[in-house]
Amino acid sequence: MIAIIPARSGSKGLPGKNIKLLEGKPMIAYTIEAALKAKKVEKVIVSTNSDEIAQISLKHGAEVPFLRPEHLASDTALAIDNYIYTIDKLNDENNCSIENLIVLQPTSPLRTSVDIDLAIELFDKKEADSVVSYCKEAHPIKWHKHINGDGLIIPIFDEKLSNRQEELPTFYPNGAIFIFKYSFLKSRKYYSDKSYAYIMDRKNSIDIDFMEDFEYAEYLLKKDKN
Repeated sequence: MIAIIPARSGSKGLPGKNIKLLEGKPMIAYTIEAALKAKKVEKVIVSTNSDEIAQISLKHGAEVPFLRPEHLASDTALAIDNYIYTIDKLNDENNCSIENLIVLQPTSPLRTSVDIDLAIELFDKKEADSVVSYCKEAHPIKWHKHINGDGLIIPIFDEKLSNRQEELPTFYPNGAIFIFKYSFLKSRKYYSDKSYAYIMDRKNSIDIDFMEDFEYAEYLLKKDKN
């Protein structure tokens, strides 16, 4: 299976995060290395609009056959449009037909090659349209509220009091793994009645958007070395 690692420049929450040094190594390198180590991944492609990210990715073993056009690297661009563009261009330029792909965001540096292989195994076993990685939520979703501009608490769900133990567990997509049948992805959807969840633990599910996330990932990596 082909792996696509989307890594545009221009992050607002944590500028330069995709190549920011995490325990002495560019953050994107962790995802490239995990993908290269995965037994079920045949090719690792980085999709970026940045020459600097491209050079770092090449250094760590990924392929960067072309740069992403700027209209697919803006804050308003949809990720799914970039995935479709990337696969279509790979197919056209290499005269091949990529049927399935796995998307691995570089902001999930603690996702492992084992996670990748097990998720692909689930995708194949279920003959799925898509597999998306999820993590168990610590608190019931019914505890969530809207907060308006005045700080007023506004209910989202029915206000029925209950203990946490009485609620069914819920899960959230952690952003680490997305696997798609390409024919399904071209419908510009992520989910169908043949979509399955690959469950990951909380540690490997860290998703880096802000400096606090980065520092926590750094702490976990240091802890593992000791």
